[in-house]
Amino acid sequence: MLAVGGDLSVERLILAYSHGIFPWYSFRNRDTIIWWCPLKRFVIFPEEIHISHSMRSLMRKNTMEVSFNCAFPKVISECSRLRYNEEGAWLGEDMMKAYTRLYCIGLARSVEVWQDEKLVGGLYGVKIGSCFCGESMFSLVPSASKVALIALARRLEANGTKMIDCQFRTPHLASMGGRYISYDEYMATLES
Repeated sequence: MLAVGGDLSVERLILAYSHGIFPWYSFRNRDTIIWWCPLKRFVIFPEEIHISHSMRSLMRKNTMEVSFNCAFPKVISECSRLRYNEEGAWLGEDMMKAYTRLYCIGLARSVEVWQDEKLVGGLYGVKIGSCFCGESMFSLVPSASKVALIALARRLEANGTKMIDCQFRTPHLASMGGRYISYDEYMATLES
């Protein structure tokens, strides 16, 4: 934890993300915004994304389609809905409005995964400098969030974006090639 207070204005969020800082707090238990800046950052470098044999097989079947920035409101809504009743849920109305404002000016982005024309998975985050800061993902069918992350990594690599900030380690992200780097390396990559 780095700081407490402030607001979720576009200007403050841009300043925060430019320094590796992000808001994260339970909207039920606290009215005050909490800002975080882990000194050990868990990241995925797009060229190092791990695609398992089973994921390669699934993707070859072409049962899912991927789009970019076509359904941001639906993606953020699903990310919130699926965790809304969990202890410590953080993606409440204020956070959703804040990220939607960032989306409207082109800084927040989404990846959507479709199956039979139904949204079945996706993720969203903030693109700042040479980094995509992943915020949340969801999956309504097995592996849909992995498909989204792989598609994101491929697109970022093609566009010269150098890292995906996962913020914290999870087994899911570790299995996809995530690893820790120092804050200094993180900032050097972000600013490159």
